[in-house]
Amino acid sequence: QVRLVESGGGLVQAGGSLRLSCAASGSIFRISAAGWYRQAPGKQREFVATVSPGDSTNYADSVKGRFAISRDNANNIVYLQMNSLKPDDTAVYYCRLAGQYWGQGTQVTVSS
Repeated sequence: QVRLVESGGGLVQAGGSLRLSCAASGSIFRISAAGWYRQAPGKQREFVATVSPGDSTNYADSVKGRFAISRDNANNIVYLQMNSLKPDDTAVYYCRLAGQYWGQGTQVTVSS
């Protein structure tokens, strides 16, 4: 059974930073791609970033140069460091593992 628990969301002013964490249970973390997605009100869920088991990363164009995804395989955690936040980054952020497991989401709100 895989369970993902996100944390680290909150309210921040434009230009600020937040770091999201996603703690995973189960034994597949180390061999699985992990990623972050987000869903803003009235919009579809969209890709933000992924990291492979070998630490290769990929980012949506909208966050390149501002966000950084990383993973800690010893503790089954994937992080999303978000810098230079903009109001358009406001959304519920979801962790995804192995292309099929989702967390419950954490709210990020960026005020202008």
